[in-house]
Amino acid sequence: MPGTDPSHSTDRRALPGAGRTAVVTGASSGIGAATAARLVADGFDVVVGARRMDRLTRLASAIGARAFPLDVTDPSSVAAFAAALDRVDVLVNNAGGAFDALSVADADADSWTRSYEVNVLGTVRVTKALLPALRSSGGGDVVFVSSTAALVSYEGGASYTAAKHGVHTLAETLRLELNGEPVRVVEIAPGMVRTEEFSRNRLGSADAADAVYRGVREPLVADDIADCIAWTVTRPKHVNIDLMVVRPVAQAAQHKVFRQ
Repeated sequence: MPGTDPSHSTDRRALPGAGRTAVVTGASSGIGAATAARLVADGFDVVVGARRMDRLTRLASAIGARAFPLDVTDPSSVAAFAAALDRVDVLVNNAGGAFDALSVADADADSWTRSYEVNVLGTVRVTKALLPALRSSGGGDVVFVSSTAALVSYEGGASYTAAKHGVHTLAETLRLELNGEPVRVVEIAPGMVRTEEFSRNRLGSADAADAVYRGVREPLVADDIADCIAWTVTRPKHVNIDLMVVRPVAQAAQHKVFRQ
């Protein structure tokens, strides 16, 4: 990943993130880890949060970030995380996940609860806790990592699509509520992204996860989404990227994927 040794930069003051602090949730793997590395490379002072402190600490040490424990489903954990920060210019709400592929007829209520706790309520908790610091920064950015599932429904995905539709609505509502303030609200909606854990957590096995991407030429990877996030938060301050939908070329739509 880029940015493994930020000390190699000859003049970090010239980098687009210089003087700004970025917080990335769900940063122990996948898109979160890639985003943290990219933002460090762009000159941000990066704070990473996640539950798995062993992985998080290794990442922070490798890229030059600061690591704090964060369980977005636990209000006390979110409060402690927020209290440890003295400045926040960028918040990347990345923590989330999908936990089943069941039909509505076979819905597992516990899975639905988990999906809402992580994707929706967890995002609300962190955003609420850090919003005062983002406002006081004089030019904050709130980034929501949603999904194309936030925009299009599909069979067997109701617990996840419903939650990501909630994230989409959260982003839209916050943008309306902050209108007139110097805080931008950005939503990144990735399509098919191959990461080490997402599909495995949802489908329960490596074989089932591999089948999702089988025959797909060049699905997106975590670094692709990190690149998009970094681009949105380094635009001129009068420019807001409301919604960016990002898919691999092989995926024309949620149900239209070319497989070799």
